[in-house]
This record gives sequence, structure tokens and C-alpha cells, in this order.
Amino acid sequence: MRNKFTHIKKILYVLMILMSISLENCKEKNDKPEKEQENIDLPKKLTDTELESVNMVLIETEFGNMKIKFYDQTPLHKKNFIKLANNSFFNDLLFHRVINEFMIQGGDPDSKTAAPGVKLGNGGPGYDIAAEFNDSLYHKKGVIAAAREGDDLNPEKKSSGSQFYLVQGKKYNDEELNELEKQTSLNDYIVKNPSVLSELHKISQKTNDKSNEFIYKYLKKKKDFVLIKIPEFKRIAYKEIGGIPFLDNNYTVFGEIIEGIDVIDKIAAAETDKNKRPLKNIKMKIKPIIE
Repeated sequence: MRNKFTHIKKILYVLMILMSISLENCKEKNDKPEKEQENIDLPKKLTDTELESVNMVLIETEFGNMKIKFYDQTPLHKKNFIKLANNSFFNDLLFHRVINEFMIQGGDPDSKTAAPGVKLGNGGPGYDIAAEFNDSLYHKKGVIAAAREGDDLNPEKKSSGSQFYLVQGKKYNDEELNELEKQTSLNDYIVKNPSVLSELHKISQKTNDKSNEFIYKYLKKKKDFVLIKIPEFKRIAYKEIGGIPFLDNNYTVFGEIIEGIDVIDKIAAAETDKNKRPLKNIKMKIKPIIE
């Protein structure tokens, strides 16, 4: 029998599903032992002293190159990515997950030797990185962010040690952003007040109205309900540049493309299989840049 709270729970999980399914690292809970970042022992191209001045990397692909500059507000992710790039960790890995108008994802070491059609997304260097959320860093088109496991296995939202994605997204209008504010606020309120689900079910039975708008109007009358607003500078970016606003503060954004942003569109247009893996392998090479 269908759960009587199905519609109400849909509100609670809609954003969580989008995030956890679309970008989660997908590895099993205990598939690999954790180890410290310093345990990676590969030949270095730059000395430690030289690496201290590195703030950018170059991603080379058959569709063109992308120059990425890292944010100082996310030092853990910045240092880790540059170190991996310096150790040639990413060379010949694939963009193994591509979703047009969403993102392109890579960084799974298993993709280097994967046979055609094999589902990828489980690999990594054997460690995670603590989340580094910052309200000023958000999912506008062209940013780089860290993939991760879903909230059920990873409530601290730790990042994968190597898997990343580059945001393509789409442009939003004010109506869409207003609706997203409501959905985000409903989700946040219900997570903090799970007992309200029973209350909402009783009310919706009496009124025979299960729409999101009805639920929003009902909950916003509560004294502790807060509408989570999207700041104006973000609204402008999502309207003019595009992006993925519903991922903000759930996945760590740690840099952005400063040259070659059009390459994302070219890769995102690739034909894919049912797992969103491109039918033709799209390899990458990533190296640090000293300027």
C-alpha cells in the first residue's frame, strides 16, 4: 500500500535525491581503508617549495584546455588537488559521468583502465577531505567542486579525495529561483522538525490539498519558519551565467575556470550510455601551472 506520507516526503527528499544521486561518489561504506593524504608516494614534477606558489592547474582534453584558479577560502581542497596533479594522478583518467545542462565529472582512478560500458564512480585515493563550505562560493557555471558520498553514509558531507565535477548547469529566471527558495526552506524546516509530517498529513486530508504551495503557506505561518533567501549576487549569476543553485552548501566549491569555459559545453554534449558515461572515452591530463 502506498505510504500515506508519500507526497509530503517528496518535498523533503527532492533536493536530497538530486544531490546524492547526481554527484555522489557512490563507493560502498567500507570499500577502502582510509589513509592520510601524505601517504601518496608518486614521483613529483615540482618541489614542495615550488608547489607553495601554485594556485592554478591546466586540464587538457581533446576538446580544448581549461585553466582553473583555486580559491584561498578552501585550502584543503586546493592543496590536495594541486598535489595530485603534480603527481600525475589525473593523467589519462576519464570524464566518466556527463550530464548536459548539469555537470561533467572525473577523477576516478578506476577509469584509467576501465572497459567500455563499465559503470564508474567508486574509485579514489583512499581518503576523504573535510567539507569547506563558504557562502561566497557557489555553483555558478565554470566552477570546480568535489564529488562525495550521499548524506546517508556521509552526514558530514566530506569530499572525495580525487573525484570532482565542473559545473555547466542552466540559466534560471526569478520565478524558478523563488520556487527553489521555497523548496529549500521546506526541506530545511521538515528536517529540523520531522514531527510536522504527521501534522501536514492531517491538514492535507481535511483540505484535500497536497500541493507544495499549500504546504508552504501553512508552514510559513509558524513562528520558527524561515525563508532561506538566495543572495542577490547569486541570483544575478544564476540568471546571467547559469549554474546549479540547489547544490550550494552541500558540495565544496573550490575553484573556477578562468580560461576555456566553452570546453565544458563541448564535453557535456557527448553521447552517453544509461550510466551517463560517454560512449567515446574523454581523457584528461592535469598539471600545475606556475605563473
